[in-house]
Formats: sequence, structure tokens, C-alpha cells
Amino acid sequence: MTERVKIAWKNVTVGFDGRKPVLKGLNLEAHEGRSLVVIGGSGTGKSVTLKTALGLIRPQSGSVEIDGEAVRPGHGNDPGVAQIGMLFQSGALFDSLPVWKNVAFRLLHAEHVSEDEARTRALEALDQVDLDAHVADQRPGSLSGGMLKRAALARAIVARPKILFFDEPTTGLDPVTADVINKLIVRQVKNLGATAVSITHDMVSMRHIADDVAMIKDGQTLWRGSLDGVESCAHDEVCRFVRGESSED
Repeated sequence: MTERVKIAWKNVTVGFDGRKPVLKGLNLEAHEGRSLVVIGGSGTGKSVTLKTALGLIRPQSGSVEIDGEAVRPGHGNDPGVAQIGMLFQSGALFDSLPVWKNVAFRLLHAEHVSEDEARTRALEALDQVDLDAHVADQRPGSLSGGMLKRAALARAIVARPKILFFDEPTTGLDPVTADVINKLIVRQVKNLGATAVSITHDMVSMRHIADDVAMIKDGQTLWRGSLDGVESCAHDEVCRFVRGESSED
């Protein structure tokens, strides 16, 4: 059975200020209910790829489609706006707000739910990422790096999104904490039945969270396939990258 395409990058080209394009006719698909991990060297366009789907960057040519509808940056009826939850690399929590208001920020300011309901749902989301209720009233500055990532993950899932984006989810974490975050990501993606797209340099994380893998090089998709294809070295350059091997003899 062929998986339904949830997100499609179609011949997407993005450049900045007359410089060489970062994306050069990128074609890529993320399938519904599966976890796609995008890998590649620094400066290859991984973050820009996510930002085009979020509507933060408008392609010079080509389009990004969600459920077959083109992403429309700046439009309230953009097909992705109500569907996407995002875990940022730094967590991106507001230091001035208690943790629960960070988690519930979308509910309070975009969905306009009552404060009581927002707090209840924030506490539920915190519980889903194994954070105790007493954390809810703390400020982000009092949390460890791993707890910050969990709180940021709670914020990403609180609105029960159909799409989850993860930007370097384990960067800066020790291996044990990174393993915890990887397992939480897998659990939450499965619980929501969400389509997930992650970018990472962490090959251990890739092996934990990926169903499918795509490697971007020079602004284009060099290879896309299943995680099994990576492990079996279906593409030599991808295999070397994952193993951390130079292409030089």
C-alpha cells in the first residue's frame, strides 16, 4: 500500500541577497504517519527546508504543499498553520513566563481557550513527557537542559498537531538525556499518529526516530529511502556520511 504524501517540496529554490541558492530545485516528500529525518552537512539547506514548510521563508520558485495545498506564508488559512507543532533547537521558551504558560502559549494566544482549560491541557502535556506537575509553575531558567527539551516537546504536542517538526532535538544534551528525548519523540509521534520531519547531525538520534531518511547535498535531495536502506548502505555517499567517514582515501 502506498503511503499518502502529507508534505511535498516541489522543485523548491531558495536564495538570499543574490548569493548562490541554498535550495536548488529541491524535491522531497514526507509521508503521512511516518517519521522522516533529514541529514546532510552544514549549510546544505536542512533548516531552510523546514522553514519553507513553516511558511517562514517563501521560495523563489517551486512550492511546498501540505495535504495537496500550497503553503501560503502570511495567510491565516495556510494549510499548515493549524496542523504543525515545532520543537526548536534551543527550546525557545519565554524566560518571563512559567513553564505551563510556555506550554499553553498557542492555546492561550491562538486558540483562545480559557486559562483554566489551557493549564489543564499544559499539565497533561507535561505529564506525557514525564515532567512532574510541580515544574509547571517554575521559570525556564530553573530547569536543566533535558527538562527544557521536555517542556519544549510538551509545547509542541499540546495542541495535538498532525505534523511535528524537530530541529536538532538532541543538540547539547549528554547521551543519556538524548536517549530519553529520542524515546519521548518516538512515543509522542506514535501517540498522535503524526507525520514527523526532523533535521539532525546526530546519527544515533536518526536511528532512534527515523522511519525514512533523506540526505540533502548542494541544495538538492541526494537520496531518500527507508532507515533500512541507510543501514544496508543503499547509497555509498550516505553510508559514508552516517559513518562519519571522509570521501577521501
